[in-house]
Amino acid sequence: MIEVMLCDDHALIRRGIRDTLADAADIRVVGEAGDYGELRALMRTNRCDVLVLDINLPGRSGLDVLHALKDEGSPIKVLVVSMYPEDQYAIRALRAGAFGYVNKGGDPQLIVQAVRTVAQGRKYVTPDIAQMLVESLTAPALDSPHQKLSDRELQTLVMIASGKRLSDIAEALTLSPKTVSVYRARVLEKLQLTNNSELTVYAIRNGLVGE
Repeated sequence: MIEVMLCDDHALIRRGIRDTLADAADIRVVGEAGDYGELRALMRTNRCDVLVLDINLPGRSGLDVLHALKDEGSPIKVLVVSMYPEDQYAIRALRAGAFGYVNKGGDPQLIVQAVRTVAQGRKYVTPDIAQMLVESLTAPALDSPHQKLSDRELQTLVMIASGKRLSDIAEALTLSPKTVSVYRARVLEKLQLTNNSELTVYAIRNGLVGE
């Protein structure tokens, strides 16, 4: 039996994934969390083989969760299921330690297939992601400017573009406002932008946030 935990801040999304996995006789959902704090508490009292994780969580992001599990040497296999297009976050998530990446807008049965694949310790990628991986190896110069951002810088960009103030971002990420300002300055420099309005336009045009 493959034991699975779900971490997504939208209860309806968790329910949809749970119902999809419930149809598989060899998969059992053992717990659900809506954010990083709930997930850590859940993991202290339950074990699982696969964590189905969203990228866009309140506070610490799914990328933060991936880095934390990797640093701890956790044996849990992580399958990222995200609303974001593969070309924006898939490779970044895989590099951070994910075993697979599935878009929420795809066929729900792909999640079942992906859970089974990563539970066996194998990577699960769609043909589109496989193509992007090949292209990232053979033509790294074609990367978009935001691909050069660190995970924390990208998270700061997305949160600013979503309308959050620096003080809100600092509180959510448990950082000082000064540190967040440094990340913002780095993002502006790397993307050759000058203010938050331009950051927001860039994020929307590149599919990092919704319009």
